[in-house]
Amino acid sequence: MSEPLPVVMENSIQIAWDYLERTGDLGDPTIASKVLLDSVETLVRRGERRVLMLSNMAISDYKKFRADRPLELVT
Repeated sequence: MSEPLPVVMENSIQIAWDYLERTGDLGDPTIASKVLLDSVETLVRRGERRVLMLSNMAISDYKKFRADRPLELVT
């Protein structure tokens, strides 16, 4: 039996969040949550339902997002 879609999304985002936090790549939590949610939501709308695929793609998208904005990350 498959998990309800909100649970799949929540689990995917949590896995990505935990990974980024452990590696020190999380950055601003407000921005991170928005980017991760947008990534997972986009993939779910395209039909992806695998939790690890969603979390891995969200991590990749977040790392690309941060790489495209290096000056904004300087504190």
